Amino acid sequence: MDIVGIDRDGATEYRGVRFARAQRLAAPVDVLGWEPALDATAFGPQAPQVGGVLESLLGATGLAMSEDCHFLNIFTPNADDRARPVLVFIHGGAFVTGTAAMPWYDGAPLAAGHDLVVVTINYRLGALGFLGDRNLGTLDQISALRWIQRHIADFGGDPANVTIFGESAGGSAVVSLLAAPEADDLFHRVWAMSPSLRQLRSAETAADFERVYLEMVGLAATVDDLAGVSVDDLLDAQQRVPMDPLMRGFSPAVGAPVFAGDILHTAIADSRPVVVGTNRDEMLLFTAFDQSRMSWDETDVEREFAARFGPDATTAIARYREFRPEANASQLVSAAQTDEVFRRPAQQLAEARSSAGSATWMYQFDQRSTAFGGVLGCCHGLDLPFAFGTLSARGVDLFTGLGDDRQNVAEQFSSALAAFARCGDPGWPCFDIDRRATQRIGPVPDVVDDPESTIRSLWS
Repeated sequence: MDIVGIDRDGATEYRGVRFARAQRLAAPVDVLGWEPALDATAFGPQAPQVGGVLESLLGATGLAMSEDCHFLNIFTPNADDRARPVLVFIHGGAFVTGTAAMPWYDGAPLAAGHDLVVVTINYRLGALGFLGDRNLGTLDQISALRWIQRHIADFGGDPANVTIFGESAGGSAVVSLLAAPEADDLFHRVWAMSPSLRQLRSAETAADFERVYLEMVGLAATVDDLAGVSVDDLLDAQQRVPMDPLMRGFSPAVGAPVFAGDILHTAIADSRPVVVGTNRDEMLLFTAFDQSRMSWDETDVEREFAARFGPDATTAIARYREFRPEANASQLVSAAQTDEVFRRPAQQLAEARSSAGSATWMYQFDQRSTAFGGVLGCCHGLDLPFAFGTLSARGVDLFTGLGDDRQNVAEQFSSALAAFARCGDPGWPCFDIDRRATQRIGPVPDVVDDPESTIRSLWS
């Protein structure tokens, strides 16, 4: 094949393969094939962004940034005619940070260990990708999926068996693609890890944030004016948009032709199989080291629970303490926030899809970090190196801690993901609103019916 990759242990990696080009705030233009004798041994630039501590931990520092960021990476056991299942990963980062090139997203272990083709993709972020209802980042994802349909057979993959998966914002992105008509024939299954479903926006919310963003750019700016603004100034304005609790400043939004109707309602009715899951302690990633919460006591617990449960706050506190008896005040509130932001929206998606007759499975990731004395619990993002089998990647030990059970849990997760990609069944019972079967992935793997049901009922 007229392309040069990197030989890995049981796989070949092709980095920085271009799938599209795009002008600023314009739809992507698909690229066909690749340049003759392409040297695919270096990652393409990541989308412009202002990275943070997490991006540094994930190994994203040092990567070039450019608006010309339409590149994907392919990991394959062999570029032959085997027609292997294809896994396409869409990275997270609240739709404002991230890149497909992070070491934790290395697809070689999955590809080699489970005889799959793995693809990771870039897409435009922040205002350049999701200003108003333009959904340019979503269009980038669709363009990448079209490239995969046209060319993945050349890399040993089966274009008729494509599963998309993503984590956090990437998790909500893969759910949103169920609602995008242009993507209807481009993939066949979805696996959503800790999806930030509350980031998905109405047209009205998107329009409100577009007005705020243009105010931050200044000088009575219009969208047309953005063509002449430097990338640094665009990012600076983006940073000054007031923080929204649901992080809806820049994310997929209802807006034709990409999303003609409500995104979640359309995804619920889609018949393609979906696996959706969350981590037990998602919000501890954001709260464990929050100095403002270190001195919280019962008064703070009562205030936070009253804001969420009103007259049922006392009952809610008792139920959460039943399942988290060792939690301090901040950790108890964090447990409620985990359910509020991640678990209940995921459960509601599964409930609605089950009622609509759409095949859906649920899981809960239960592996806890031993790092920093265990304060991270099973936090947001902890599942990534287990799903990819990248426990030896940079920064993983610092995040997960050490432990003899880690490799077994990674094999659980990656095997379920591979089974779903291969045949559309992760290996446990489908979710339905009567049994509510939920697979626990962790040191004690089992199927639990309606886990923590008394807490779930509080949010109903």
